[in-house]
Amino acid sequence: MRGGRITSEEKSAISAYVGAGVAVLLAVVGIYFFFLTQKEKKETTTFDPNRPVPSDAVIKGRLKAEEWSVVRGNGSQTPFQNEFWNNEKVGIYVDVITGEPLFASVDKFDGKVGLPTFTKPISYDLLVEVPDNTNEMQRLQVRDKRSNARLGHVFADPDSPTKRRYVVYSAAFHFVPVEQMKDRGYEAYLPLVEKK
Repeated sequence: MRGGRITSEEKSAISAYVGAGVAVLLAVVGIYFFFLTQKEKKETTTFDPNRPVPSDAVIKGRLKAEEWSVVRGNGSQTPFQNEFWNNEKVGIYVDVITGEPLFASVDKFDGKVGLPTFTKPISYDLLVEVPDNTNEMQRLQVRDKRSNARLGHVFADPDSPTKRRYVVYSAAFHFVPVEQMKDRGYEAYLPLVEKK
């Protein structure tokens, strides 16, 4: 720098340093967001029974509007126009909030109501039943014990092997096909769905 003026060589050097600094900053920010999205993906696609239930604010940000409406707003779904009512694939149905395995495809049947219908849950200990007197009906609502997600209803059914039928909403679940169960943390549940 001669006489207080910046020469063109010095301008080039400063520009190079600023450009390198910006590039490093962008790289660090990019790496941070990459790991953040990987963590989010892992939390929403794999199962860890020790992972805490997220707050409602986090849940609302992760769920589709229809899923939120069903599990937290007591909404419903149109029969025969929902994702899993006629799903015949082998696998398990897991809570849309925590990924907890709740129903197995081997217990699913066509209940003629246009919603997923099961004879039993994977474990009765994972569900709670609460009286539901909405719409001038007396029913038992089924909720996930851990996440408190509203799943659907349970009804008496003399034709079912368990004498009950669980009519649930597709929006309350994610489906994990048998070929993905091991990679997504559900290996312990494979015996429930594998052919004997």
